[in-house]
Amino acid sequence: MRTFEAVVRHRTVTDAAVALEMAPSSVSEQIRVLERSLGVALFERTATGMRLTAPGERLVRWARRLLDQAEEARREVTGRRREMRLGALETIAATYVPRVLARLAGRRPDVRVEVRTGGRAGLLADVAAGRLEAALLWDTGDALGDLGFPPPSAPLSFLDVESVPLVLVAAPGHRLLGRPHVVPEDLRGERLLVNVPGCSFLMAADKVVGPGPERVQAGGVPVMRAWAEQGLGISLLPEFAVSDALASGALIRLALFAPELMLRLVWRGDREELPGLRDVLYAAGA
Repeated sequence: MRTFEAVVRHRTVTDAAVALEMAPSSVSEQIRVLERSLGVALFERTATGMRLTAPGERLVRWARRLLDQAEEARREVTGRRREMRLGALETIAATYVPRVLARLAGRRPDVRVEVRTGGRAGLLADVAAGRLEAALLWDTGDALGDLGFPPPSAPLSFLDVESVPLVLVAAPGHRLLGRPHVVPEDLRGERLLVNVPGCSFLMAADKVVGPGPERVQAGGVPVMRAWAEQGLGISLLPEFAVSDALASGALIRLALFAPELMLRLVWRGDREELPGLRDVLYAAGA
């Protein structure tokens, strides 16, 4: 099952073998043995890699369930603490995850949580593949990915934990200071400080600010904030990240309407019976 899952994840026998630290011939043989034992072809062998057949698609969900059960049996026999794996974007890991861990420790001290940070695409892929039990990310709208990113092919459940106000900030003395209402057309010629492509706040800015301002890649939230304080551009940031700067006058708020982002908790609905997962979901969503 682990070999099958690795081939599904990496799409080629060679890459799966590297990940598993096995010889490619051993990976191929394990897949052939599995197919013979089931009496069906699980993959189509193509020039670009291994593509799942319909029976293979059905086995994917069973593979993760069986591996989860095997791991649970190992923990029970050896007496090891139960461990859940929670993924989060870096800004969320720094600001929100400590509260989740504190709530979980009070509710289930026997459950240990390993927190992994990473990019959104990797987190979603890991949840879909069962390498993470759940993940926290930014999104908006009624469907996963409405912010502007492609959701994984596997259906995932999600819960919006809390809303996150966004604010367009600039250095004191900006030309639009005091304007009672700012619209995207007012921002033509401005320098908009952004992070790397695919950043949640850049996606939000693309929706809110429009194409007018020049995009200037600065870095993560602390860098965008610091550059904005120095008058190097404007930036659309979560209010919690700039509230102290707004209070002290180091930054000013421009009166552009910006819809709120949602802190979204994502997991696989077919894994909810995994021991400890519901406690993690409760602690994250409380």
